[in-house]
Amino acid sequence: MTKSDAGHRKPVATDILTDTFGRKHDYLRISLTERCNLRCTYCMPAEGIQLSPKAHIMTYEEIYTIAKEFVDLGVTKIRLTGGEPLVRKDAALIMEKLSSLPVQLTLTTNGVIVDKFIDHFKKCGITTLNVSLDSLDANKNSEITRRSYFEKAYQNIILLVKEGFNVKVNCVLMKGFNDNEVIDFINLSKDLPIQIRFIEFMPFDGNKWNMDKLVSLQEILNQVHSNFEKDDIIKCKDAPNDTTKSYQIKGYQGTFAVISSVTNPFCDGCNRIRLTANGQIKNCLFSSKESDLLTPLREGKPISPIVQKAIQAKLKVRNGMDTLDKFNKPDSHNNRSMIAIGG
Repeated sequence: MTKSDAGHRKPVATDILTDTFGRKHDYLRISLTERCNLRCTYCMPAEGIQLSPKAHIMTYEEIYTIAKEFVDLGVTKIRLTGGEPLVRKDAALIMEKLSSLPVQLTLTTNGVIVDKFIDHFKKCGITTLNVSLDSLDANKNSEITRRSYFEKAYQNIILLVKEGFNVKVNCVLMKGFNDNEVIDFINLSKDLPIQIRFIEFMPFDGNKWNMDKLVSLQEILNQVHSNFEKDDIIKCKDAPNDTTKSYQIKGYQGTFAVISSVTNPFCDGCNRIRLTANGQIKNCLFSSKESDLLTPLREGKPISPIVQKAIQAKLKVRNGMDTLDKFNKPDSHNNRSMIAIGG
């Protein structure tokens, strides 16, 4: 705990999902699997990861039970992630079970096989999907994903739009690789009612992160201002818990946004808690500490005290890394690969 964290802590909250800084965690992100049909460089090491044994992965009944507990505590939104959530064989069943809960259900995917689930998304009330696409160049996309599915993913984005879904395209920017595509991505929103979301490159195990590769919020905006007239760049209103800073080009159907987790963190409004595929909860994406819910659940023990303890332990800013100097220290990121956490 930093001194600044300690000095600003409030008394322990009685609401299980409210932390000591008054942040209400009503958004649960559930990873369905550690497996993926891509091998993105920023998400996992080239050699892959050691997968959790099958017996350690939550069953669909366990996912539902834990999710229902969170909903009973006050969660109003659930996002399914992975790995690639749709490669899990019972993904459709899980979506169907969770759709019976009084929550907004949504999904993050790489888009490669979403065409197989269109009708199921509609059946389950899923109206918004985040689709990862890090380059509009097929060769570069293959380089970053280590697979050749660009055309399939791109066409599935178009299909989702045609089918009436609200589509957000996630693009992780890396200097010297795809940072020259910022304007090309924004121009996708001219005729498509989508949101392009540029994500600052973040450090996880095996992705060879360093600050030199990061394309900051300011660098992105500098490109925007160099390519569009000032009066044509419209700042959109951001919701209280938004991770993005959103903009629109005048006359464009869609919007673009920046998720600046590194240079301009949004921790003050954080309302998210993560559940990994092997039943661990993380109170912060950058925290190396996890709390096991699956073992006590299987033993018939209550999990809400564990949830409350994890929420109460959450630090104010990025697991205590409240400055760029702290964030940039080599020993600051003892964390899982992104694919094992859940995107």
